[in-house]
Amino acid sequence: MSEHEWHSNDVEYAMKHLDTTMEGISGSEAQTRLETHGYNELIAIGRIGPLRMFLRQFTDPMVVILLIAIVISVFASMFGDDGGHGLIDAIVISAIVIFNSVFGFVQEYKSEQALEALKEMAAPRALVMRDGLWIEIDSKELVPGDVVALESGARIPADGRVIHAVGFAIDEAVLTGESMAVRKIDDPVHLRNPVIADMTNMVFSGTTVVSGKGRAVVTDTGMNTEFGKIAEMVQESEKDMTPLQYDLEDLGKKLGIIVIILVVIVFAAEVLRNVGGLMEELLTAIALAVSAIPEGLPAVVTITLAIGVQRMVQRNAIVRRLPSVETLGSTTVIASDKTGTITKNEMTVTSLYVNGMTLEVTGVGYNKDGQFIQADKEFDVHQDPHSVKLIEIGQLCSNALLQEDPSGAGDWTIIGDPTEGALLVVAEKAGIPYDKTWGTYTEITEISFDSARKRMTSICKDSEGSLTAFSKGAPEVLLSLCSRIYENGTVRPLEEKERESILEVVGSFAAKALRILAFAYRDLNHEIPDWEAEEVERDLVFVGLQGMIDPPRDEVLEAMAICTKAGIRPIMITGDHELTARAIAHEVGLIERDGQVITGAMIDDMTDEEFDAIVDTCNVYARVAPEHKLRIVEVLKDHDQVVAMTGDGVNDAPAVKAADVGIAMGIRGADVTKEASDVILVDDNFATIVSAVEKGREIYSNIRKFVRFLLAANFDEVFLIFTIIMIGLPLPITAIQILWLNLATDGFPALALGVDPPEKGVMNRPPRKPGVKMMDRGMMSFILVAGFVAFLASAIAFFWSLTVYGGWIPGLTGPLVDWTTDVSSVTGLTWDYVLTHARTTVFASVVFFELLFVWNCRDEYHPVWKTDITGSKALMIAVLFSVVLTLATIYVPFVAVLFQCVPLNPLDWVIIGIACIPALLIPPHILFGHYKEEKLAAAAETST
Repeated sequence: MSEHEWHSNDVEYAMKHLDTTMEGISGSEAQTRLETHGYNELIAIGRIGPLRMFLRQFTDPMVVILLIAIVISVFASMFGDDGGHGLIDAIVISAIVIFNSVFGFVQEYKSEQALEALKEMAAPRALVMRDGLWIEIDSKELVPGDVVALESGARIPADGRVIHAVGFAIDEAVLTGESMAVRKIDDPVHLRNPVIADMTNMVFSGTTVVSGKGRAVVTDTGMNTEFGKIAEMVQESEKDMTPLQYDLEDLGKKLGIIVIILVVIVFAAEVLRNVGGLMEELLTAIALAVSAIPEGLPAVVTITLAIGVQRMVQRNAIVRRLPSVETLGSTTVIASDKTGTITKNEMTVTSLYVNGMTLEVTGVGYNKDGQFIQADKEFDVHQDPHSVKLIEIGQLCSNALLQEDPSGAGDWTIIGDPTEGALLVVAEKAGIPYDKTWGTYTEITEISFDSARKRMTSICKDSEGSLTAFSKGAPEVLLSLCSRIYENGTVRPLEEKERESILEVVGSFAAKALRILAFAYRDLNHEIPDWEAEEVERDLVFVGLQGMIDPPRDEVLEAMAICTKAGIRPIMITGDHELTARAIAHEVGLIERDGQVITGAMIDDMTDEEFDAIVDTCNVYARVAPEHKLRIVEVLKDHDQVVAMTGDGVNDAPAVKAADVGIAMGIRGADVTKEASDVILVDDNFATIVSAVEKGREIYSNIRKFVRFLLAANFDEVFLIFTIIMIGLPLPITAIQILWLNLATDGFPALALGVDPPEKGVMNRPPRKPGVKMMDRGMMSFILVAGFVAFLASAIAFFWSLTVYGGWIPGLTGPLVDWTTDVSSVTGLTWDYVLTHARTTVFASVVFFELLFVWNCRDEYHPVWKTDITGSKALMIAVLFSVVLTLATIYVPFVAVLFQCVPLNPLDWVIIGIACIPALLIPPHILFGHYKEEKLAAAAETST
């Protein structure tokens, strides 16, 4: 049915092509159409089941390697003689794998619940005419051609063409994002490529009737409705991996290749030498694999991001998808809605025209603060009866209510239409209380606003019994009904020249994107039968104009400046009119007054090549539909931009889900948009997005710190095991000791790095370039050099211990020794004890090297002696805790047995200390280093 342009044709056209009448269709015909069109409900498309989603978590390269290690460890424990250590290894590794897989599954499953939220927004029942009778049916049984009745409070059950309307207004915010109710008509609307907000003779599934009543003939149901199209886009929008996830996947693949190569070499060498059994050779290979994989990295990343989530809450941002915390820091484009995010979503009167003069009104939103300015001087409204009259008419022609704001965010909240609320607020600013005005008048009746009439009138009686009609409406309409004007204290005829002059003022207000209302009145000598509008609304007395706008938030201008400094490009995407979008964008510094604004209709007329060329330069989009928003986001991503997209209505859900970071509004946001999002703003504030980006950059910087630390520590172990095994000596450190190092001893300092105070000036640098890997040349150089220095320290400790306690001579003794039975002829100690002591010495040296080295990982640009460590209290505690754990592992008997350690004496500790001193001397940028970043950091610190 969607090939018909229902909006541009009359009711008779719709009835003819839908093969129906004003009395609807018959029950049998409805059943036939139901079989053809299907139920009026949303359908899941291409979703994967929970089990498959869970199993998909085990396909990561690092996880696959760990799974293989688990199998071999269990096999070795069952058929080998390892004292049960293989089983302990398997249990510990399994716990890590399961924790990360369950966490990943929960995050992915939660992100797929947007369709369920959409389904909850469907109307459960519908009042429909079948066989000439009104009956109530389940809305899912509606079919094209059904005639439905709609009244205030009802949710629209399907898309339809309005065939009858009386004061009929619908809140379409869930589809358009705009809070203003749309007045519906039954006349054709002749527009080219109209968006939903322009089709005032159509009703759309999921929207809500706020006033009046009407009837509509159903044109589309189920997935063919605008709501259904959005549901389809939401399901088809795939959530890409975040930059951090790409980095970790890339890291996993590289480590996987390294592990496979090293394990094959070591295992082959062991088999060729035939110095031990197959189980021992397998365990040696496992130890090497375990040493290369930072088992603690996924847990530390997860916990660091979780801590970042808690800190984000303090900045009014709730993170639903953990990796998005870091992605925010990589954001290059923030695509923001206008209403309520850049603006306050509080219509505010800013200009009055009365008695031939223009008054500017200060203060924004629903607050008491504000002054009336005329010719740069404060104007006392109370001394001007014309201004008082204008403001009082605004109060009397309003169905909104003003009440104190219980949240304390402002002085008042508005119950009702935001436009009428603005009229009440400006009256309070003028010191003309609502209760005082209504204490003078009593409303007799109202001639409601109608989109065709574009005006409303309230007939009131004052305390003396006199009747007056007070009117407000569109200036061009109300002026045509005015024959007189109230000016200079008298009522006199309105001349044509004055009428033109007033319309010029209207034009000047419109140029500032103000929503303009005219106000007039008429004294009535007697009651008019049935209060016919034609009789009441004539020969009116013109009083003045009021212009209003939804003003920008106070903090947005500063947030825009921060974005510019941080290398982030903010753009505005709104369903509002082009003129309004331009005015707001200019006011917040997005564009110049004559800057470029692209509308949805213009996007429809562009080829893909034309749109590709324009999307990198245009910062303001107006009057856009859901598919336009999605297209903008997808093209920006194709241009290698990291896009954060905000949204509140259902119409925003596809683009929010497709963005790298989808941001939903916490106050105004629809449930489906929240479900599709990664982050929810508690205060719907653009400045909060910028603050969250700053926190994301801090978190990414800290993630880089502990990745450098953990990988350098792991490469130390890889170098050590590979070298020692290849020269024919036993393992210098056992698999269980490596696990303990990677999880406990390294894990706590790494976690402390994750919450370390940020470096200065993170928002004075551009975001990292999209596609640039975390493991860049500078980090790889640092890791290799630091790992090699740590290897030398560990090797020195190992060889020293073998020489002193076993009389071992490098190159001679090793191949001739039975490390499990022989006794050293030099010291009289068993080689088993000598080897255990050497391994304990290596274990202790690795720990203390890393606990010194971690201080050099706090800053990527400066060595430890040039940084302030006093703020790193968490790191101090973590290092102290790791020291205690290590000493307990060595000196507590039952723990030492578990980890195959023996006590060390003071001389051992002296040697370990000397060997570990170089850990503090490794510069943070070596070889290829971060020369560009260093300059940026220096500039940032200077500006800070």
